Amino acid sequence: MTKRPTPTGQPQPSKPASIRNIAKLETCRIIFRRENPDVEIRVDAPGERLDAFLAARLQDLSRSRIQTLIRDQFIIVNGQPAKPRDSVKTGDLIAIAIPEAVPLDASPQDIPLDILFEDDDLVVLNKAPGMVVHPAPGNPDGTLVNALLHHCRGKLSGIGGVERPGIVHRLDKDTSGCLVVAKSDAAHQSLVTQFSERSTMEKLYLAVTQGIPKPDKDSIFTHIGRHPVNRQKMAVVNPPGGKTAITDYETLATDAATITALVLCHLHTGRTHQIRVHMHHKGTPLVGDPIYGKPSQISEQTGRLMLHAWRLAFDHPITGKRHQFEAPIPPEFEPWTSKSPLLA
Repeated sequence: MTKRPTPTGQPQPSKPASIRNIAKLETCRIIFRRENPDVEIRVDAPGERLDAFLAARLQDLSRSRIQTLIRDQFIIVNGQPAKPRDSVKTGDLIAIAIPEAVPLDASPQDIPLDILFEDDDLVVLNKAPGMVVHPAPGNPDGTLVNALLHHCRGKLSGIGGVERPGIVHRLDKDTSGCLVVAKSDAAHQSLVTQFSERSTMEKLYLAVTQGIPKPDKDSIFTHIGRHPVNRQKMAVVNPPGGKTAITDYETLATDAATITALVLCHLHTGRTHQIRVHMHHKGTPLVGDPIYGKPSQISEQTGRLMLHAWRLAFDHPITGKRHQFEAPIPPEFEPWTSKSPLLA
């Protein structure tokens, strides 16, 4: 098992010279070998946060993975533990140790999956509403990860961490629709980059709102962070708090009898509960939303959160070919899709 870098002042085990790699960052070259994953980086470009500094230079690791390694002290600065938000300074020496994979505490389960596309590098599927993506307290099994372990016979990327093999992005438990899973580390890293940069990734959702948004078409640009009182919820917060969140929406159909609307949402960022928070912020929460919505007769009739990841497009991480997928629209949406010229 890979050991954490030893803090200064404690006995340090000797290492072969081949795994002590110093990279001069003015050339932006970092030697990062997975077979010998210990890396030392000498800082020549000060001022950035530690996690952002490393995420820009270690292409094999996502920023969230780097943050976890920092918190677990697999990344230390000048021989001392650090925090993701710490600023790097000229002359700092960053030591990185990538821990060996820990056996996954999740069992393969033969759970049916609606596969839209699959090859050696990825799987695109239509997630059913009510399915949790990965094991967590209260949901130890019966998750998408359990199903994928069975379907892929264990061939899933490991970059996302032990508890989320292959998972590149998530959908809320009650959200249905398109979700892509990586089967190789190379595919995982490419997809994570596309999601984070948003240059080649396109995500379109269909939602039904309580109330009709005004105007009919708009762009919502806010910061989203944890709710200041209820930490189980997210909320629109004042900058610099939270993170930038951008949602374009367009009303496709309305129903005067129930005062509801079918809305097409285009995500430019991927914050937790983003569409749900943004539409609640406009005064038109989603039908069936148990956290941000309100009880209504129409919510009881649909019996679910009315949010569906309808379309997903990206460049294939290996071939570079453009792919676009659509998850069939669930029948619960039919009262609204039948009124939309785009979807009828």
